[in-house]
Amino acid sequence: MRKTAIATLLAGAFVSINAHAIDLLQVYREALANDAVYASARATLTAGQERVVQGRAGLLPQIGAGGSYNRTNLDLDAAGISTGRNFNTNGYSVTLSQPLFRAANWEQYQQSKLSVAASEAQFAQAQQDLIVRVSQAYFDVLASQDALASVQAQKSAITEQLASAKRNFEVGTATITDTHEAQARYDLVIAQEFAGQNDLEIKRTALQQIIGKPSGALATLRPGIKLSGPEPAIIDNWVQSAEQQNYGVIGQQLALEIAQREIKRNRAGHYPTLDLVASRNHSNQTGSLTSPVGSVSDTNVIGVQWNIPLYAGFAVESRVREAIALQDRTRSDLENARRVAAQGARQAFLGVNSGLAQVRALEAAEISSQSALESNRLGYQVGVRINIDVLNAQQQLYSTRRDLARARYDTIVNGLRLKSAAGVLKEEDLAVVNSLLVP
Repeated sequence: MRKTAIATLLAGAFVSINAHAIDLLQVYREALANDAVYASARATLTAGQERVVQGRAGLLPQIGAGGSYNRTNLDLDAAGISTGRNFNTNGYSVTLSQPLFRAANWEQYQQSKLSVAASEAQFAQAQQDLIVRVSQAYFDVLASQDALASVQAQKSAITEQLASAKRNFEVGTATITDTHEAQARYDLVIAQEFAGQNDLEIKRTALQQIIGKPSGALATLRPGIKLSGPEPAIIDNWVQSAEQQNYGVIGQQLALEIAQREIKRNRAGHYPTLDLVASRNHSNQTGSLTSPVGSVSDTNVIGVQWNIPLYAGFAVESRVREAIALQDRTRSDLENARRVAAQGARQAFLGVNSGLAQVRALEAAEISSQSALESNRLGYQVGVRINIDVLNAQQQLYSTRRDLARARYDTIVNGLRLKSAAGVLKEEDLAVVNSLLVP
């Protein structure tokens, strides 16, 4: 009975541990719900979608109603006789104005549609940025965990080597130098362990800032995974995609179209306007200053109203020149966005390929470092190697493992950055990366 209870408690503990371990997709979904930057971008999109409604309003009829109510008290003093008379006046009016030709309003409506498209492009960029930020923060935590684990494993190995050096010194088969060297390495690795713990806490805090709460245990990469290169494997294809499909570039293209429409809207200040106008006026008066007899009147009016601007103090010409200058600025911003996107694609593409080469080299170096450590340990036991040789071999092995893990993480993140620069990064790409993880 007691063994069964203990087994149940152990099973519950393992289930609890696994329940707190989350993978990359789960972290991303937490970020979708809690990231403040993404929430701000979503609110900006919602606000931007209202612009088309506001722009369309300039083409739709405007209806207004107004009214008044007045009471008049009149005192008359004629031939010593005072008389008084009171009367009321009330009325209302309803007016309608439908633009028939207003070039400025039409251009403003076209601008509003472009503004909505620009808001959508900005939000799409924010979604891609969130994927990259979450992935970077996630793998930063894993890299920091690996670095700390490497330091702790190195600490364990150095502790054994220090104990061995002390025993050999006591029996006279080694010098005090071996003990001092091992002690120095041990003191150094203790300092590195403190630094690693601090770095891990910082990386976890950075991830917590995105998802709004502590992440707990994270799923890690499967051992011995094989990373693939970018498809297509031609850098020019990625650069071309970045120059055309990057959401930053698309946003600047829309900004240029808006600037061009702004020039037309300002030039419309010289154009005539034509409106259809209609109104109904009702007046009910129970008397007046000259007559005690009341009256009721209704007036209906319909017609067109035109206006031709003749002179506005050169304000229209000035606004046109200003809009042209702003168009030139936007065109330069578009060219800069294309260059930035192309450079980002090139850097990410080269980062992926360089990372893959580093991974292959470090995998070979890990095998060689393991063999070198075993050889130095054997040589130390038979007296052909000294303690410092074993310590150096240990440090080389653990540094290689740490660098190998970091290279894998950087390669994965650079792959996501490459797709983001090309404007093709989606949640499905994150799911592919998540399939490389194990609890």
